[in-house]
Amino acid sequence: MATYKKRGYKPKTKAEKADVLEEQSTTAEVFNTLDQGASKTEEWVAKNQKYIFIIVGLAAVIVLGYLGYNKFIQEPKESEAMNDMFQAQKYFDEAINTGVEKDSLFNLALQGGEGKFGMLDIISEYKGTDAANLASYYAGMAYLQTKDYSNAVEHLSNFKSDDVVLGPIAQGSIGDAFIQLEQKEDALDYYTKAANMSSNAFTTSMYLFKAGNVALELGQHSKALGFFKRIKEEFPSSTEAANIDAFIGKAEAASN
Repeated sequence: MATYKKRGYKPKTKAEKADVLEEQSTTAEVFNTLDQGASKTEEWVAKNQKYIFIIVGLAAVIVLGYLGYNKFIQEPKESEAMNDMFQAQKYFDEAINTGVEKDSLFNLALQGGEGKFGMLDIISEYKGTDAANLASYYAGMAYLQTKDYSNAVEHLSNFKSDDVVLGPIAQGSIGDAFIQLEQKEDALDYYTKAANMSSNAFTTSMYLFKAGNVALELGQHSKALGFFKRIKEEFPSSTEAANIDAFIGKAEAASN
């Protein structure tokens, strides 16, 4: 059994002397093992020092390269892209807000005018930028407004956003395009996706309502009923909730 020994303690018996010698021997072995381990580590480092420096150097190059790319290439590129997109965005806004020569303005937004880039140029020239991503949204919506539904689907599908309103509108607009292409099953998928992307009284209730009506047309009455009930329960103050009981009744009647 081990006992606590005060500092300066001197062994009195042979047994105690033997214990002390054994303890000192064990301690020496421990430190010797540690010394050997340290020596082996030092030998390994010395032997592989060249490779260690290469690995550390490569890691530094990758990190600095990434930071440098963002600072000196990506950021200026984003700024340049947004500047080049200004005129096209102006055409788009005019088409939405004024309604005068609407199709012509949307085409200018797409193709460019006055020597300035259009949205299609931004997408082509500035691939991988936030500006090009946003240009895909504008292009898709412009094609939707000018009834070029296939191109609307293509460009809106390329747009990515986590925004609680913009993201659902892009997906729901793909659904609108599929309605015009008479692909109702696809439209229902996109309306459902748009409704589930976020939860708000504007986009969620709007796309639940559109999904419910398309589901009714497709004969999917129980699914339509579920969409309409969600509007009533989750968004009772929304525009779509105003006459929702009539649609719930219609879906229930069709289900029976």
